[in-house]
Amino acid sequence: MEIQSKGMEEGEKSPEHKDLLPSQTASTLCISSRSESVWNAAPRNKWDIYHKPIIILSVGGAVFLFGVAITSLTCFTASKVANITKEAFKLCGPAFLSLGLMLVVCGLVWIPIIRKKLRQRQKYHFLQSIKSFFFNR
Repeated sequence: MEIQSKGMEEGEKSPEHKDLLPSQTASTLCISSRSESVWNAAPRNKWDIYHKPIIILSVGGAVFLFGVAITSLTCFTASKVANITKEAFKLCGPAFLSLGLMLVVCGLVWIPIIRKKLRQRQKYHFLQSIKSFFFNR
């Protein structure tokens, strides 16, 4: 230990000492984090809250209906249609059906998740107001 301290001047600090200095990044990350702004944000209207699941539901419904149309075309088309296009319809129809159904289910599951988060946020604000009422006196 004495050898290291003799080699360094009084103004120099070891690299280990530089690592131990408190960093300001943690505090700035907490201030600028998205979750912090969500809790302090003003109330929004219903469209701002639910627009993403509604768009997902709409797109999923459209893709599902397109899959129904393509699948039904394979059943009702005449045998005059080339075999290659009929096989392509048979393959693409169920793919669009499953993709559309998946998007519809995702949108339907997303809505209750948003509602639960809104209820939790309301409880949080209520508890914060009670806490501030009792502790700020």
